[in-house]
Formats: sequence, C-alpha cells, structure tokens
Amino acid sequence: MPEDPDFRSLFDATLSPLLVLTPDFTIVEVNRAYLTATRTERSIVGRPIFDVFPDNPEDPSADGVANLRRSLATVVESRRTDTMALQRYDIPTGEEGTFAERYWSPVNTPVLDADGQLTYIIHRVEDVTEFVHLRKVGREQQRAVADAQMRAEGMEIDLFVRAREIREVNEQLSRANAELDAAGRRLREEQRAKDRFIATLSHELRNPLAAATAATELLALDMPRGHPALAVLERQLGTLTRMSNDLLDGTRAVTGRLELVRDPVDLRSVVDGACADIRGLFGHEGRTLGVVLPDRPVIVDGDRLRLAQVLTNLLSNALKYTRPGGHTEVGLSAEDGRARLTVRDDGIGFEPAQAEELFGVFMRAAPAGPDTPEGLGLGLAVARTVVELHEGRISAHSDGPGKGASFTVLLPTTDATGPRQPRPSAVRPAASRLAILIVEDNADLAETYRTLLERQGHRVTAVHTGHDALAATEREPFDVVLCDLGLPDIDGYAVARAVRARPDGDRPRLIAVSGFSQGTDRALSRAAGFDAHLAKPLPLTDLLELLERLGEG
Repeated sequence: MPEDPDFRSLFDATLSPLLVLTPDFTIVEVNRAYLTATRTERSIVGRPIFDVFPDNPEDPSADGVANLRRSLATVVESRRTDTMALQRYDIPTGEEGTFAERYWSPVNTPVLDADGQLTYIIHRVEDVTEFVHLRKVGREQQRAVADAQMRAEGMEIDLFVRAREIREVNEQLSRANAELDAAGRRLREEQRAKDRFIATLSHELRNPLAAATAATELLALDMPRGHPALAVLERQLGTLTRMSNDLLDGTRAVTGRLELVRDPVDLRSVVDGACADIRGLFGHEGRTLGVVLPDRPVIVDGDRLRLAQVLTNLLSNALKYTRPGGHTEVGLSAEDGRARLTVRDDGIGFEPAQAEELFGVFMRAAPAGPDTPEGLGLGLAVARTVVELHEGRISAHSDGPGKGASFTVLLPTTDATGPRQPRPSAVRPAASRLAILIVEDNADLAETYRTLLERQGHRVTAVHTGHDALAATEREPFDVVLCDLGLPDIDGYAVARAVRARPDGDRPRLIAVSGFSQGTDRALSRAAGFDAHLAKPLPLTDLLELLERLGEG
C-alpha cells in the first residue's frame, strides 16, 4: 500500500504562490512560491496580512489594501470564491521604507468544514508584473513574448473558469425567476378566487337584505303612525347594506379606502341612535351606560352611518373590557370649531405606552386567552379610518391596567344650520299607472316588490326565471321590466337582448336590479339594452322616483 501523501510538502511544492488565512485575515501558512514572489520569509506566519503587506506610502493612489480587504470580506460573507481584477500591490523590499512595484492576479477561495462554516481562506496570486511591463514597453525580446504568452494563456484559463461560474449563476437566476413567475401566477389566481368569493358573497347577502328592506318599507306603509322597531330595522338594515358593499373591496375598512356619503349631521342624533341600539347589551350583569349631550346641535359634515359605526365600535370595545357592574359614559361637546366625542369606561385599562398600538389591525387590549373577549381586533382600526376620512383625530388614554380607558374623537364642525331632512319612507301615489313586470328568482323579494308597487297603483306581474320573463313579454305589453341579472336559467343580459331584438322591443323600459353593481356590471347592462341599472337592496323611494320619471317620459 502506498503511503498517504505528504500534503504539507505538496502545498510547499506548488508552483502557484499560496497563502492561508484565518477568517480574521491572520497568516497561518505560506508556501515557498509565495515567499519567493513576495520576497518574504516564514516569519510572516502568525501575523495579520495587512501588517505584513501595507500600502506603499510613496504612492498616494495605492489601493491594494482596500481592494484585498474588500475581496476577503466578500469571501467571509458569501463563503464563495472571489476573483480580483488585475491589481497593483507594491511589496516591501526589506530595506526600511522602500517598496518594489508589483502587479498581481489574485484569487481568494473559502475552505469550509463539514457544517459549511468558514475555517480558512486560500489566497492565491500570480505575479504578472513582467506582463504589465511588457504591455507598457512592447516586446523587448522573443523569450519575454513567449513567457508573456504563457501567462496570457493562463489568464485565459482563469477567464474560462470565471465564465463557467457566471453561467452557473445565470442558470440559478433563471431557475429563481421561473419559481418567482410560478409564485406570482399562484398569487394572482388566489387573488382572483378571493375577488370572486367576495363578489359572490356580497351578491348572496344582497338578496335577503333587499327582501328585508322592502318588507320594512311595506310595514311602514301599513303603520303610518310608525313604530320604534321600524326605526331600528331601518338603521340596522342600512348598516348591513353598507357592510355588504364593503365586501366588494375587502380591505377598504382597514386601508382608508372607505367611501363616505356626506351630509350635515347632528352628532346628538348619531349618539342617541347608537346608544339606543346597544343599551340593552349594557343591561346584562349590572353594567350601565350614561350619556351626556349638549342642548344645542353639534353639526358636522359627515356620513351618519359611518359616524354611528365609530361610536358603536367604541361602545362595543368598552362593553368587552368592562367587568360586571362597570360603568361607561358617552360625552359630546363642541368648542373652537371642533366636536369632541368621548367614551370613558372603568374597565381593565391598558399600559399608557400601548395607546397608539390599539388602533392597529388585529390589536387587542388584552392578550389572547380563555378569558379574552371575542373579536378580531378590527373595531378600533376601522374607527380610526372613518374618523381620519372625516378630517378628524381619534386617541386613547389610560392611567394603567385596571384604571379604565377613555377614547376621544375630534371632528371639525360645520356652519350649516342643521342636517338635511331625509326623504320620508312613505311615498305619494303614482302620477300614472304603469304595467310592470318583475323578474326576480327570490320569491320573497319578488312578492314584496309586487305588493309595494301595487300599493302605488301600478299593475304588476312577477316571474322567477328568464324564460318566464320572455314568455310574459310576448303575451302582453309592459311599460317597465325590473329584471334581476342573476337568474337560475338564463341571465338578465340575455333577457334584455332577446326583448330588444323583437319588432316592438324598444317599447318597454328595461331596468336591471342586481347585487352586482360595479362599473363593469353597469357597462354590460347598458350594452345588453337596459335603460338603467339599480343596486340591491333598492329603497322604494329610489325605485318610485325612477318609475315616475319613466311614466312622465
């Protein structure tokens, strides 16, 4: 059996100048070729490389130390070989303060252990000083040219190696780009699926909301003197309707993209309504809710439903974090052109430094646990979004855990003398009697619409499929066709196109009524031949105003 090779002797006999460094750039080994090339001795072992080879102080442009340090640092950070460009790095001659001009072609290679940790750096150099000088002064003799050619060939080999490394890196980049493209496609598919889900969910919610809204308006007609429950139903259905609209853009509530419907609003009525809706919940387990309102109106230019949502979220927050027997108080005042709405409770409180964090998405005053109140931690984030859309500010304060909390909303007031009066729910009789066809697959909604319109003196027929609608319009003429777009057999677009294609197809006024009411949906309904596009749930006053205009036309 041959003996194991003497690697130290092999290293020392290697023709290429080699230096072995620790990761902190201390010399731990050197071969004879390196000592010869740099005119040094083995005494350099154990010393930092930049102490042994400093820059030439006589050369103000010397950058050998900086360039070598940068390359070695790159190897330490990346654990990959770094090949330096042709480098001038003068070496000491041995005489005090004198240096010899030298040019080198350096390569720094990492040595990794079994765990992939960097143990050493091999610093290999080739002295190309003669090559550089020959390039400057020309070919002085044939032997020098042959020697330079050999060196050039060696450099070509280095270039070949570098090209192969670059090719490997490019292949890795191509694979990474392909993976990124695939990930991007998956994200886009997931986004489209989410959008389809939200749009479908919103549409499915709008049908029962529309039926409930129409039924509430029918009750209002049957009870001309009104009833407190009707007011509650109208407020809550309005809120549910707005929330279903928000599903079409699921992140608007926490990204500041909510749309406001502004009107001069007396905040006293907002506080009255929100507190009336939630007061029953405070009655459980001995909790109490107090309200202090000013005698004079506090008018702001705002969205009534959104402002009520702010107060409801603050009250829900107080309810969750107030112990049994606790008290919450709502206060409203106005001064210096600003309305101040405050909600104070004597609940669990929070650390003062936590005040700003409470308005973040999914943030809660108490950590998750078995005794933590239910909720996603979105209420305060939504409240801040709505307040800031009203050019206002919202803040939180607590003296510490167990010392209660207060939330303050500041909103600019307006000079308007009072809010505009809402349109009455009761409607006046129709000016002209119309023949109306309702095409709606939701039986409750179709029947309620028919009852409401018959109460206004119109002659109404209701069908539940697209084919029944086409058959009905063939049997008798109609002045108006109210057609849902999402029918069980053929969609409303097909119904409109078929009606318009008939010889007398321009007679009926076609009105699309749908839960899908984005810009593209309206463009599609116009292209199919509809005269108008109304969104569910449809308030009776809006529908009757449109019918009145059609009757006059």
